[in-house]
Amino acid sequence: MTMQMEQPLSFRILYLVILFIVCMRIIYDTRNTTKTLAYLLFALFVPYAGILFYFIFGINYRKRKIYNRKLLDNDALGARLKRDVYRYTKQTFNENDAVVQNNRELAYMLLNDSRSPLTAHNAVEILVNGEKKFPEVIKALQGAKNHIHIEYYIYDDDETGRLIEQILVQKAREGVKVRFIYDDFGSRSIRKKMHRRMLDAGIEIFPFYKIFFIPFANRINYRNHRKIIVVDGQTAFIGGINVSDRYVNDGKPGKLYWRDTHMRIDGPGVQYLQYLFLADWHFCSDLEVPLDETLFPPYRTYTLRDDKIVQIVASGPDSETPSILFSVLKAINLARQEILITTPYFIPGESLTNALITASLSGISVKILVPGISDSIFVNAAARSYYTELLDAGVEIYRYRKGFLHSKTMVTDREISIVGTANMDLRSFDLNFEVNAVVYNKDIAEKLKDIFYSDLKDAEKIDPERWANRPVLVEMLEKTARLLSPLL
Repeated sequence: MTMQMEQPLSFRILYLVILFIVCMRIIYDTRNTTKTLAYLLFALFVPYAGILFYFIFGINYRKRKIYNRKLLDNDALGARLKRDVYRYTKQTFNENDAVVQNNRELAYMLLNDSRSPLTAHNAVEILVNGEKKFPEVIKALQGAKNHIHIEYYIYDDDETGRLIEQILVQKAREGVKVRFIYDDFGSRSIRKKMHRRMLDAGIEIFPFYKIFFIPFANRINYRNHRKIIVVDGQTAFIGGINVSDRYVNDGKPGKLYWRDTHMRIDGPGVQYLQYLFLADWHFCSDLEVPLDETLFPPYRTYTLRDDKIVQIVASGPDSETPSILFSVLKAINLARQEILITTPYFIPGESLTNALITASLSGISVKILVPGISDSIFVNAAARSYYTELLDAGVEIYRYRKGFLHSKTMVTDREISIVGTANMDLRSFDLNFEVNAVVYNKDIAEKLKDIFYSDLKDAEKIDPERWANRPVLVEMLEKTARLLSPLL
């Protein structure tokens, strides 16, 4: 009898000790105050499950570094590239481009934060939806002479995926080096048959962060959300469109219309995307890649493409700072007239919310386009919880009605354009491996602005008065979802 009474007491004492240690670790290890409070409340008020949830989802892997990106630190080519980065960036500044000069703080921040070069003389093409992107991708892949590097969050074993697979296989047989990275969760449909087919054809293919049963939930929390293609170190693709039939609007009955945006870059702006791919490759494959000028051509060897100035920004659990969030905040801070944001997932957090409110109260026109149709009820509820304070500050919010909006773009003052993989949410800013392209050019900004206003024709503007009078129960559910948003 005594033993039976003592055992539960001992167990409770042990639990309290573990709970105390976990709470201390949460306070020490989580730098975001809102997220710290959320994990603490969950651990304290949801016994056992709260602690388990933190160890699965909450460990700060930016601090612990899932991997570090030191691909070039001790290499002679790396030293040359670093010198070229600063020299080339300075040269670009000296060309006195008005858009760059107006936004030089953003360019210098990205250079100092992640050594991302400001590159001139790029050709840039905006690709709206899969039906515009995939023909360009296929053309570029078919023209490859030396190497193809491809990295995707979602790559499906469907008609579109198999078409690109056939091209990759053919190029591998012609002697082109094909390296392929896929996210093990997002691209789970290709893990077996397609992975084996590519491997048998001579393609080097690896999952970025392989999911095993025991650590499944933790690894699924840190997703490689990047979509990168690099061809011969000269051409690259970046944006929101994965490789899947769902991204092609082919008019088939009952198929959801998918609105998305991608970008093709030709010129020296490709180099940082090449660097990101090879760093990711080094991590997931553990294979050394001989770094030579076929991968990183000297800037002087690029033939004059166009007049577009491009800078790449990337962040994830491998980066010292949330560089993408910093770039968005800086672009908002530099805006003087207009900010246009398109995003499928909008959980901005305190810093981005305050930046948008400050901009709007300063007389800057701020418009945000979000989906009217969502693929996550809970995420959508958390997003709606931010609308009231933004609407009260004069921010205009529109809900897209034609189909599912998956585009991730931002335009400020018809000068700066940002297109990439990062959503305006805490996951993209803090947990996922993401990459955006920043283009300093009025023509590209004007095109994206026109696309934005065209999308507004298929969107419904939220009326602030009607929104303020929605049912209290709905508002309470949204605010409850917001409390848990740092854990999403």
